[in-house]
Amino acid sequence: MRDEAGDSAPVAGSEKRPRLALQVSGPNVISDNALWRVEERAANRVSVHHAAKHDVEGTPRSIIPSKAFDFLALAFLAVLAFLVFSTAKDYAISNDEGVQHRYGELIIAYYQSGLRVRDLFTFDNLYLYGGLFDVIAIALGRVIPIDIYELRHILCAVTGLAGIAASGAAARLIAGPRAGLIAMVALALCGAWYGAMFNHTKDIPFAAAMAEATLFLLRLARQLPAPRALDVVVFGCLAGAALGQRSYGLLLFVYLGVAILIYLPWPESRGARLAFAANSLLAICPAVAVAYLLMILAWPWAALSPLNPIRGLFAFSEFQYAIRTLFDGRVYEMASVPRLYVPFYLLIRLPLMTQAGAALAMVSLLWRPLRRGSVRCRELALLSTMVLLPLASQALIHGPAFSGMRHFLFVLPPLAMLAGVGLNDVLNTMAVRSRRLSSTALAMMCAAFLSEGIMLARLHPYENLSYNAVVGGLPGAFRRYDLDYWFNSMPEAIRMLEAFVRETTPLDNVKSPAVYSVAVCGERPAFDHTVTLPQLRWDFRSEWDESEFFIAPTHMNCDRDLDGAIIGRVERLGVPIAYVKDRRAIVKQPATNVSIAARPSDSR
Repeated sequence: MRDEAGDSAPVAGSEKRPRLALQVSGPNVISDNALWRVEERAANRVSVHHAAKHDVEGTPRSIIPSKAFDFLALAFLAVLAFLVFSTAKDYAISNDEGVQHRYGELIIAYYQSGLRVRDLFTFDNLYLYGGLFDVIAIALGRVIPIDIYELRHILCAVTGLAGIAASGAAARLIAGPRAGLIAMVALALCGAWYGAMFNHTKDIPFAAAMAEATLFLLRLARQLPAPRALDVVVFGCLAGAALGQRSYGLLLFVYLGVAILIYLPWPESRGARLAFAANSLLAICPAVAVAYLLMILAWPWAALSPLNPIRGLFAFSEFQYAIRTLFDGRVYEMASVPRLYVPFYLLIRLPLMTQAGAALAMVSLLWRPLRRGSVRCRELALLSTMVLLPLASQALIHGPAFSGMRHFLFVLPPLAMLAGVGLNDVLNTMAVRSRRLSSTALAMMCAAFLSEGIMLARLHPYENLSYNAVVGGLPGAFRRYDLDYWFNSMPEAIRMLEAFVRETTPLDNVKSPAVYSVAVCGERPAFDHTVTLPQLRWDFRSEWDESEFFIAPTHMNCDRDLDGAIIGRVERLGVPIAYVKDRRAIVKQPATNVSIAARPSDSR
């Protein structure tokens, strides 16, 4: 690109970069504005091409070719995919999965009946959610001959992988292949994400759809006010997928408005800015239409009234369940948690390296004014909005919260994108000073992420219990913060109980083995899906404390609800996650014969 004098244009961001002087008025408003945008994009392309080879002082930024980082990113995804398919069976059925699966069946029944069977609108409060994931899982379950819950876990994990890939692609778009790889590693090694990837079948698919929509939002924002039709349609599809699971997906259109505001041609006249905004809004109308269509297909309640999606969004701020949560050793009702409950859980759950990288990327905006900033500055501002706006809204409105940061997993991908950019910038800055210094910084970064990976491997399959050094890791969080709130350790506890029963009551010499009632501080589907011994039955006594055995997580001190001899302990990092107790010496009830206790009881 050359300026009017024919000289090569300097690198974007240089103080000597010429500005094209335009007088924007009358009928030439749009064409002149477009010309200004074309020059800015061309300058940015020159900047990116130049920056890929050298830093501002001519020193090579990296001795590793860019293609190598792309290869490493693909290899990393392949390893994650292998882990997903080889370990999906290790994760328990979550408390929500049974009702979510039923909700999906009711949505299908609603459409199959010609909209006459309307039970889904009275099924608890599930009508306030979309059922896209559940409908897809049921449809796949009819053609793939595997256990439906295992299928749900694989499908959920695959969406989690897609969220990781989208985060890497977004960071790569902003700062290059190395930033993309760092973003992928940062998100994958966050236990709050990876540990939830298998059985948080509302939270992870929604967060992944938001991450993928963010990628295409960044793409089309660069093209405003005339984005490519394909990017607009794909963004609409992904926004619809997010809305088809949670009304929080409406945030994507708020972010779209923020993007238009950030990309306004501020050096131009007021008329040019108005024309830019008007043309941008017109161009994204197809995305709104596509998103709305997909949303109402997956969320029938949203189709009953145009305002229902907004009503659903506000309904979440008024939930008043009898659910308790732990915060710094104190028990709170979900409606009375501290205002900083969610931000503080992010602070103690995210790896410190990821937090540092994201903070550096955000802070870098303070000395780069947006009006004169590059596309990169605008994109960092947009990602920062995606992190700060939901957290600030929850804190200011003081909405209910529980289960730690589970309902805010969708802020993790933009945090990982920011971390990728921020940490990549650190390596570039170090390379300017000294290649040895850059190598040292890279080694420290790799060591920090490797430490996170080792910790997650030691926690498996309870990666969701990871806490960082701010609270002293998992040992420091024990009985002070939310841990195994869905009793994911139930299968391991049941296996311990079954091994104990086999050892103490051999079945070979007993024609009619005794039946024992097992009190469980958890949900029945996970128990029934795991237990194999016929003499172990879900609590069927008239009173809970009459059961012969008791299994419970240490979360919320549920293990202290009933006494008994400890015969099994589920542990990770030296911390007890769940206990198995033998209560037969306490209750002193005769064991029931299988022939008269074959009926399973209803869950309590």
